[in-house]
Amino acid sequence: MNRFPDNNTNIRDYGLERNKLAQMCGSDKLFRDRYQILRILGRGGFGITFVAQDAVLPGNPQCVIKQLCPKVTSKKAWQNACKRFAKEAKTLAQLGSHSQIPMLLDYFEGNGELYLVQEHIQGCNLAQEVRKNGVKTETEVKQFLQDVLPVLQYLEQHQVIHRDIKPLNLLRCADDQRIVLIDFGAVKENLLDAINDSRNPSLNTNFVGTMGFAPPEQLSLHPVYASDIYAVGMTCVYLLTGKNPLDMEHETQTGEVCWYKYVQVSDSFTRILNKMLKFSLRERFQKASDVTRALRAEKDMPHLANCLTTQPVRNQRPQPKPTTQEYIPPIARTAIAIREWKARQEAKQQARQSQRIY
Repeated sequence: MNRFPDNNTNIRDYGLERNKLAQMCGSDKLFRDRYQILRILGRGGFGITFVAQDAVLPGNPQCVIKQLCPKVTSKKAWQNACKRFAKEAKTLAQLGSHSQIPMLLDYFEGNGELYLVQEHIQGCNLAQEVRKNGVKTETEVKQFLQDVLPVLQYLEQHQVIHRDIKPLNLLRCADDQRIVLIDFGAVKENLLDAINDSRNPSLNTNFVGTMGFAPPEQLSLHPVYASDIYAVGMTCVYLLTGKNPLDMEHETQTGEVCWYKYVQVSDSFTRILNKMLKFSLRERFQKASDVTRALRAEKDMPHLANCLTTQPVRNQRPQPKPTTQEYIPPIARTAIAIREWKARQEAKQQARQSQRIY
């Protein structure tokens, strides 16, 4: 969804002369006797988003009103859209209990249009952040992953695929710096499906997402949880390079983005990003928890290396096996196992060399 400047209320520039909410921008009139429309926040092919002020609640807090405009051609299509809209709104209401997802405040329909009212997050999106402050370091991008992966796990627990994760849909909250995920494409997709079902039950040709950030299976209208992981990985690449994925080189055989030509990061983090960005679902991380474990393992590697000896194994005395009553930390147990494995490999190599001599 395109985002306009905060002070923009020139509706003629965007062909909204007949839009009721657009005409109310900046006026004292209240929408539904409650919401004072302040400005247009964004516009896309599926609807328009406004910033409004709640004139009923104490303190008159700001909120976001999303006006969805499904193009229906029959009464049945409208009924299907309303039913699916109510179902998806209830899902958003459940998800809104998470601190990194905007809270749903209200939803309703009227005059052939559907409305969502959500909490307004004060802050800037990550695309604005990169344009203002420049690209991010590997450490900062890893912190971003630590912040956003729990949200993906939360969505998986509720059986929700976001479908449109990208820098524009990730806001950094101004008051506490938390990352907030907005603009769930699932609502749009399910509404489009409801409209299509009324026209032709076998027809489903609506892609919801953003080219460059959406993986192949999503382009073929079969998104899975791993589709959001791909989008998060591509967002990491944008944060590191400041480049749109469509502007980068691609592998001729696989079609995958050659992001590593534009930035240098550690080998271990390169492996993690590459696995997040695999076109093949079998080779990609399947769930957010898989990425979290990989990041944790990468973080523990320096500690594990410190546990390993640099002396040749053959010059050391055999390590006594720990008793069942002695507690050995996990890292130490792993180090012992690696030393024993290296000793066995070296013994096998020496045996092979002896056989060649004789």
